[in-house]
Amino acid sequence: MAKQYYGIIDIGSNSIRLVVYLRDKGGRLREVENVKAVARLSTYLQEEGELSKDGIDKLLDTLQSFEGVLATYHLEQTVCVATAAIRQSVNQVEILEKVTEHTSFDMRILSEEEEAFYGYLAVVNSTSLTEGFTVDIGGGSTEITYFKDRKLIHSHSFPFGAVTLKQRFFKKDLPTEEEMTNLRQFLKDSFHTLSWLNGKKVPLIGIGGGARNVVQIDQNLKEYPLAGLHQYKMLDSDLSFIKNYLLTLSMKKLQKVEGLSKDRADIIIPATEVFHSLYETVQADGFILSRKGLRDGVFYKQLTKGMGTHLFPNVLEESIQELINDYELNVKQIQHVQHLAKELFTQFHEKGIGSLTKEDWLNVKRASYVFNLGEYIDDEASAQHTFYLLANRTIDGLMHIDRLKLALMASFKNKTVFKQFINPYKSWFLKEERKHIRLLGAFLKFCYSLDSTRRATIDSLKVDGNNEEITITLYCNKDFMPEEYQGEKQKKHLEKALKSKIHLSFAGSRKG
Repeated sequence: MAKQYYGIIDIGSNSIRLVVYLRDKGGRLREVENVKAVARLSTYLQEEGELSKDGIDKLLDTLQSFEGVLATYHLEQTVCVATAAIRQSVNQVEILEKVTEHTSFDMRILSEEEEAFYGYLAVVNSTSLTEGFTVDIGGGSTEITYFKDRKLIHSHSFPFGAVTLKQRFFKKDLPTEEEMTNLRQFLKDSFHTLSWLNGKKVPLIGIGGGARNVVQIDQNLKEYPLAGLHQYKMLDSDLSFIKNYLLTLSMKKLQKVEGLSKDRADIIIPATEVFHSLYETVQADGFILSRKGLRDGVFYKQLTKGMGTHLFPNVLEESIQELINDYELNVKQIQHVQHLAKELFTQFHEKGIGSLTKEDWLNVKRASYVFNLGEYIDDEASAQHTFYLLANRTIDGLMHIDRLKLALMASFKNKTVFKQFINPYKSWFLKEERKHIRLLGAFLKFCYSLDSTRRATIDSLKVDGNNEEITITLYCNKDFMPEEYQGEKQKKHLEKALKSKIHLSFAGSRKG
């Protein structure tokens, strides 16, 4: 089957970006090319609202350059959308005619409602968040939405962005104290015009380059040990610290801040103030970054046509399915191990062994899909590869701490290796939490040992005993010597984690 590529050009007020996606086996889109041009089109808007000739030329030059990039791909579809700078231009018709005349693109100007909707759609289809606010600050507009139960409830587009706020409130690149006070008051007054923004105490999800840069700065200042930006969480104190830190720097130093794009150095302060002011207005319980935004939302809508809904049924399940496809995992074995794990988990839970909870089962089941996937790269170092791949790969639907838990469980080899993997993140968990994650990892490793030959030899099992001494009877449908060997070998990790003695008894299939 030929590879399916899709292109999108996003003409923003600050930058113009070309992204090429490859559609995978499961139908999801994976970014394979990302080209950005800093055009600052909003600065070409004249007092009467007309985009100047220089601005139009800048747009056309950029689009013609992108045509050269796209020529290397066989594209199923190319979408070209424009936002605030073009939307606010009184000479829209002229701009559209010029784009049609001088390029091969059919440019579509998004309405305020469409721009907000696509941002919301990208968030709910790439995270497991069911309620929250989204904020996407561009160069010339700021889109805010509120969703609950994954459904869009409210949306609004403010006619100001990072570039226009800087032009309006700052005389120079860096603001005075009075200018910052005026900006804060303006934002506070603007946000309070929307009654639905007040005091919901749910996550505020940042979309776009400004939010991405704020997160990158925070990660660099903290020497954050995990890779990835999507679903990274910050608190009010983090936003406040970054804002105040940036205000102490000269423009020369701002341009050298790790994580901050040089072309955003002069507009990062107004962008950060928007996030912080909005955070305080909605009384958010966290600021979460979504790497997926308007461009992704446009294609999510396209791909869900005919489904009766634009929402993916289960974001996390689809992400895990991507991993299964990418690493060619054995689905039949996964399903059988899950069957055994569920039986063992249920009986442990009923007997009070290991203090297991319903949430623990969800974590075990999730990790069972991707246990030891690093074997795909190298069998000898499979635990190391498994941990690195899962801990440092964006998994839609998982916050960073949950991704780390998944990686620790799915890569479990023994106590020593577990401690090695968790050491950089020890402060993330209480001592008892670390022990419990190790228990779940040992539990999962033991369950996989019961199907070491991938023959589904063990049909079912029965647990007797208590926390001190446990007997597990395993009912088999064929010769079980390999499973017995592996089970006896791997049970020690579970014994250490439970601080219990485990006896294994292998028998023929249970009748009835």
